[in-house]
Amino acid sequence: MTDLSGNDSHEWRITGMDCAACTRKIQTAVERLPGVSGVEITLMNERLRLQLAPETTAPAQVERAVQALGYGITTPAAVAPEPAPADSHGTESHADHAGHSHTDLPANVRWYHTAKARLVFFTGVLLAAAQITKWTFLADHAIWAFTLACLVGLLSVARKALAALRAGMPFTIEMLMSIAATGALLIGAAEEAALVVFLFAVGELLEGVATNMARDGIRALAKLVPATALLEHDGHSHEVAAETLRPGQIIQVRPGDRLAVDGEIVSGTSGIDESAVTGESIPVTKGPGATVLAGTINTEAVLRVRVMKASADSTLARIAQMVADAEAARAPTERFIDRFSSWYMPAIVGVALLVALLPPLAMDADWGTWTYRALALLLIGCPCALVISVPAAVAAALSTGARHGLLIKGGAVIEAMANLHTVALDKTGTLTEGRPVLTDTLPAEGIPAAKLLQLAATVEAGSTHPLAKAILAQAKVDGLTLLSSQDARAFPGKGVEAMVEGALVHVGVADTATPAVAQLQADGKTVVEVTRDGISLGLLALRDEPRAEAAEALQQLKALGLQTVMLTGDNLGSATAVATRLGIAAQAGLLPEGKIAAIQKLAAEGGVMMVGDGINDAPALRQASVGVAMGAGTDVALETADAAILRNKLTDLPAMIRLSRAAMANIRQNVAVALGLKAVFLVTSVLGLTGLWIAVLADTGATVLVTLNAMRLLARDPRKGG
Repeated sequence: MTDLSGNDSHEWRITGMDCAACTRKIQTAVERLPGVSGVEITLMNERLRLQLAPETTAPAQVERAVQALGYGITTPAAVAPEPAPADSHGTESHADHAGHSHTDLPANVRWYHTAKARLVFFTGVLLAAAQITKWTFLADHAIWAFTLACLVGLLSVARKALAALRAGMPFTIEMLMSIAATGALLIGAAEEAALVVFLFAVGELLEGVATNMARDGIRALAKLVPATALLEHDGHSHEVAAETLRPGQIIQVRPGDRLAVDGEIVSGTSGIDESAVTGESIPVTKGPGATVLAGTINTEAVLRVRVMKASADSTLARIAQMVADAEAARAPTERFIDRFSSWYMPAIVGVALLVALLPPLAMDADWGTWTYRALALLLIGCPCALVISVPAAVAAALSTGARHGLLIKGGAVIEAMANLHTVALDKTGTLTEGRPVLTDTLPAEGIPAAKLLQLAATVEAGSTHPLAKAILAQAKVDGLTLLSSQDARAFPGKGVEAMVEGALVHVGVADTATPAVAQLQADGKTVVEVTRDGISLGLLALRDEPRAEAAEALQQLKALGLQTVMLTGDNLGSATAVATRLGIAAQAGLLPEGKIAAIQKLAAEGGVMMVGDGINDAPALRQASVGVAMGAGTDVALETADAAILRNKLTDLPAMIRLSRAAMANIRQNVAVALGLKAVFLVTSVLGLTGLWIAVLADTGATVLVTLNAMRLLARDPRKGG
């Protein structure tokens, strides 16, 4: 693919990444290549995207640069479905040599079967053997046993450090580890050097396992779509790969089967479990003409479904892709930590040099003692826990949200959503159902209410007007049978009429200014009058009613300390009627530019979220700090805004905000743990209170701790308060 600048776009899958430091190594390496621009690496999605200027760097050179760092790299189409079990990453064997903790675990390979685990086991055995040697009559030779254990474990670490150094990255955890372990050997601390290398390897393995848990949350979305489907062909059905299905084909979906594609029911009626897409656990009954989505489950009867979209374009596939892509929209906190880390590592190296040199030179202190303390300082100074604290929490929050029908497009959106002051909502289709319903039937004296509705429905039969649909829907609910009619005619803007039972029946908007009509209109209702041969038979009132959960949603938003306001283009009467019932302030009669101006004014008080249907509210959604689209998986709902409520339930709005606040609280906890432990052990290392093995244990332990803390978000139900 070629972009507007004439550069070629390329994409690869990178295996072996498990922390933000990994992504920075790869980015630094490939950006040094001529003609490379627009580098984008996502940790949880394991993806590298970039642009290459023609006749500069070939894609193969990019692949070699990544492989030189020890990471696996394949094009998306070349990723093998069944990884070799002997490989710790499930792809090419060279992924075993990846940088810090690169243990990517495929679903069919247990962590204890990986090469990284085998290295930990082997190093541990050597360390134990060295310890036994120390306790026996061979104690004089124990130093050589510990040295061997250290060198075996250190070999792969040093190889990674040299690869990073050649790529222009001298300050990596592998380099610090190599210097510290080598220095410990040189000053005679072989036993501690071996223990440090072993603990480092254990920490790498644990970090890889924890990071893979985060990836599994995102991968689970893609796994919800079956790989095959039953395609109808020449009077029979046979199983085909889902990716081969094309729009227009007919597939059969048996009870208990998941749909492989988005489609439209051709025949059959059944309950559809849409929890995979919308988070709604109660099945929805659907029949011919209804839309069904990939990943949903047919619960009752056989359905014949016409394919509407290819498998790769299904709503669920796009949701999964958007969740993965959202990682690129990094939170401001994450960007700050990245900038902080870029100078933090060189600073730690500089401080360690001062610790090693100043006391011996200035105070004639013992060189061995202060060299040892400087080496401990190098190890504790690694910022791994800090740099993983934000992306791990963001990935877990995005995955949890998607699982509950809450689509959030990135860490930047999460952070903005956690700092809102006001929530502005559109009326039609957001606070209301978006379709009118019959609210009042007021027949004239002597006319049964059922007769009035029956005549109106008979005349409206066949009309696609929203008011006609509402009248027909209520007649169906009441079990009324339509009468025979002739000569039906429609008069745009005035109504419809037809001959029914030998009389001309007309149904149109009431134009009489009676007190009854005025009162109904004051309540925000549209009043329809039914006449027979010019004589009024009564009135029907219709209104777009508030969503059943709207009042509860607004109460939850208020409980979260947020102000709410309705912004609508409807007239003041309709807006006031809905706003009064829901207890929300309203601004009515707003054109799109009026909504933008209103949001700009509200933004002076703090962050503003705009919630709309994703179609006519697009300008306002873009203007707000956070734009949220209502819509059960529609294209507009997925593409227009910063976030989307796929279940179409307004109570999911406060749930989304609660999830964002929980994610930011989790990030603050992680940063506090990472920096707190660093501060404590930096001091204790300089004072000589803690040694090398405590330093590396604190570093890797903190990284595992913040990752596992972030994973708590995966078990969170954002629809529950707290």
